Amino acid sequence: MVDSREPAVRWAAAISSTLLANFTREKLEELLGGFVEQLLTGGVAEARRVGRSMVENDFIASATLELTLTYLGDHTPVSPAQLGALAAGYAEGLRDRTLDQQEISRTAAINTMRRAENAVRASEAKFRAIFHSSAFGIVVSSLTGEIIDVNESLLAMLDYKREDLRTMSGRDLVHPDDRAALRELAQQLIASDFDNIRVEKRMIRSDGETIQTHMAISLVREDEDAPPYFVTMIENMNEMRALQTQLVRQSLNDMQTGLPNRAQFLGWLEGAVGTKGPEALALVQVDIDGFRGVNDAFGHEAGNRVLMHVATHLRAVFSEQVGKVARIGEDEFGVLIKDPRDVRGVIALVDEFTARLEEPIWIGANGVGVTTSVGIVARAARGGDAVDLLRAADVTVGWAKRDGKAQWALYDRERDLRDKERYALAASIPGALEEGQFRVDYLPIYSLTDGSVLALEAKIVWNHPAHGVLCPDTFIDQSSDNGMIVRLVHWALSEACSQASQWYSALGSKAPALSIDLPPRLCQEPELVAEVSRVLDRTGLPASQLRFELHEHLPALLNDEQMEELTILAERGIGLVLDQMNGGNVGVDRLRLLPLTGVKFTGAVVHGLDAGANRVDESAAVALLKWASVLRLPLYAEDVRTAAEASRLAALGVTGGQGSHFGPPLCATEVAALLS
Repeated sequence: MVDSREPAVRWAAAISSTLLANFTREKLEELLGGFVEQLLTGGVAEARRVGRSMVENDFIASATLELTLTYLGDHTPVSPAQLGALAAGYAEGLRDRTLDQQEISRTAAINTMRRAENAVRASEAKFRAIFHSSAFGIVVSSLTGEIIDVNESLLAMLDYKREDLRTMSGRDLVHPDDRAALRELAQQLIASDFDNIRVEKRMIRSDGETIQTHMAISLVREDEDAPPYFVTMIENMNEMRALQTQLVRQSLNDMQTGLPNRAQFLGWLEGAVGTKGPEALALVQVDIDGFRGVNDAFGHEAGNRVLMHVATHLRAVFSEQVGKVARIGEDEFGVLIKDPRDVRGVIALVDEFTARLEEPIWIGANGVGVTTSVGIVARAARGGDAVDLLRAADVTVGWAKRDGKAQWALYDRERDLRDKERYALAASIPGALEEGQFRVDYLPIYSLTDGSVLALEAKIVWNHPAHGVLCPDTFIDQSSDNGMIVRLVHWALSEACSQASQWYSALGSKAPALSIDLPPRLCQEPELVAEVSRVLDRTGLPASQLRFELHEHLPALLNDEQMEELTILAERGIGLVLDQMNGGNVGVDRLRLLPLTGVKFTGAVVHGLDAGANRVDESAAVALLKWASVLRLPLYAEDVRTAAEASRLAALGVTGGQGSHFGPPLCATEVAALLS
């Protein structure tokens, strides 16, 4: 069910002054509410039925249809195709209604001659009401073409005054090239047993303009004393076709920017990859960075200004001689360039476009900067696939956004294939968990002074049936993107804590601590503390035996409530180790809010201490480790590859290390042997 009450009230307010039927406001809103529900839950066929229903309920004024289309198009999610169908259904219903009423009137006219005078007057009054209120033009004429009467709709259609027609015949209103054919049809109707015919003929307005019309000509035969006459109902096909043309244009163009829309853009792409398309093409997709934030901060009117700002510069750079520009999404634009000279030329145009955006647009007193992420796909055109082109452009824009936004990226097929394989892996994680394809291995952290095992870092390993043994780097990032990281880490935490609890039961305080990565997505879970507590209670592992390793940039990604969750874990005895420190910028102000129990270094900080390392890297590594000693926390190092690195790290106060120098990750059985 849809909420049709509010749209119905507003629709009723828009058209109530144009209605000829006598509705109470309550009845009108109830009727329109039903129409709104049909439109919002149905398609084109339902819209056509709504148009016919409007006529059936006496919504027969042309202003009613005009105001209805304007209201629905501007204030409801009714599609342009539905608006066109509603208008067509309305026209069909009005035409059928008028023809039906004409037939009723014709029969009534014949019968009234044989009835009492009162019945005659009543019938004539009804016919006159239809005659004067009809939206179609009606002309009553003799068999010789003399005009007997016309209604106001016909006068408006042909732009004549009533007195102008007194000296004219019906023949004068018809286009000269159609007069002979129309006269022949009239003669055939007189000589036949039929009462009416329908034809399309041209008519001439008072200013000489030609209009195409649809005529329904009926021959009315009364009693022997009265001569027969013609009643012709006329519909202006120019207006109907203009409306249809407008609706088609609206369905293929974006109303906000005036640019072609996604449907038309897809048509261009389909043509470009066809057999008669260009040899090559370039597809440029432009996404506005932070568009939702502009809407939220300054309102939708500001968002519309941003859209127009971007659209204007796209038109200026990618003129019709260069490419075709369209709006293909809420904050997305597409440019199709046929037979570009080279990729460098396309990149130069993109650079010119982004340079134009450097000047901010002013929204009140705020100078709002607009940046875009751009994806560029250049390839052979013929024999390609339009949908695949758009997918490639969308993927490329995603790379630009992940690499920092406000830049362009060039489509790389190999990178795309790698990403697709990784996303496919991430999507299949639930099934792999169900089938037991995952296991937890352990990478020991050794003391750099006496070689004892200080901790065991849990590593999720995937025994994939097709790809073999996969390390976490292969699937962890993509599982974060699709949310599967939550389920995967919950499983790994439970498995590792169960195993560590057995080692603790056997070794007591001599058992090494269990360390496991806590990805940012897990830190944003509102039930983090509760889930960790449930796992520890179920496995019996003391909280002091568990450490979570946090990425160095994590503190900057969390809000105060999420930081509080980590603090609660630390208060319960769980260790928090800042991981992957490699010399990058760390938000020290946020770092101080976490009760850390250790810091782990990697990358250039570790490898800069190797024998023969670059002296700049070495001095930077030494300086960073000396700075870290101020924290008065245990320091660790990962990815230690040589004895020289291990020796220098120990000399600089690093407590423990792990990496290829010490050996690979071990399965649970191998760990048990190591600890025995």
